[in-house]
Amino acid sequence: MKVLLTGGAGFIGSNLTRSMLDRGDNVVCLDNFNTYYDPAIKRENIADYFPNTNYTLVNGDIRDFDLLTKVFDDGDFDIVVHLAARAGVRPSLVDPMLYQDVNLKGTVNLLEQAKQHKISKFVFASSSSVYGKNEKVPFSEDDFVDHPVSPYAATKRAGEILAYTYHHLYDMSISCLRFFTVYGPRQRPDMAIHKFTDLIYHKKPIQMFGDGSSQRDYTFVSDIVHGIIQSMDRCSGYNIYNLGESNTISLKELISLIEDSIDTKAIIEPKPFQPGDVPITYADVTKARKELDYNPQVNIEEGIKRFAVWYLNRKQNKV
Repeated sequence: MKVLLTGGAGFIGSNLTRSMLDRGDNVVCLDNFNTYYDPAIKRENIADYFPNTNYTLVNGDIRDFDLLTKVFDDGDFDIVVHLAARAGVRPSLVDPMLYQDVNLKGTVNLLEQAKQHKISKFVFASSSSVYGKNEKVPFSEDDFVDHPVSPYAATKRAGEILAYTYHHLYDMSISCLRFFTVYGPRQRPDMAIHKFTDLIYHKKPIQMFGDGSSQRDYTFVSDIVHGIIQSMDRCSGYNIYNLGESNTISLKELISLIEDSIDTKAIIEPKPFQPGDVPITYADVTKARKELDYNPQVNIEEGIKRFAVWYLNRKQNKV
């Protein structure tokens, strides 16, 4: 299978690339190496892939329609896996125009190119943030989700709706995957588990927003990669799937697990609950289990241990 993978040098994309190359897929990675976090981290993520003749890197932006035309003209792709996005709930409150520009314009550009080049399969990375302050748990794909509480969440919901439009008009098979707080090796440094681990390791205060009772459904990256691969192979019609562990842990409990994993006590700095945050995320993965054979294997206790091993090894190797 020949795959155009947008955002392929990032956390999820680089982990997904390894699995796709291992099974013989031909992967064209499109990434713009923006400065949301240190671009050198992304280059490190993909450094091992260049010797593989089935791997190609294109340095470019999904907002550049002319560049995309060339990529698609040269590509002869079987499927587009669209992970690229401006990420983060809180930063989207600061610069909503940028999130609209990247996440909506970029997504429309890719859908339009897929239409013009008669690519019939498309996988779109959505987010659990589309559920907003959903009071019904666990969250189901059938729940009402037109109440996002951040610009980031709004762009992801809009992406799902755009995807449906292209499915309806052009008979494209599109799967929208709602990721629930993904973590693991190569996790972005701004995300909670990585950020907390780094601050605790360096004996610096961590900011705990709210009273620590907020709950998240954390999903280990290998389980997410499995779900994406399954959705690629079974992409048919228009579908939305939750990909989560289908379990929750409180913020206080998460911090405790990180403390134990690196044998260091956290210095906690209490902060008010933040606008755009939600009290709970919790995935109902019944549909993904049934239709994708999705079956998350790594619970949060084991996942934090694996992340800590990766983090500590990386620290020691850079000393």
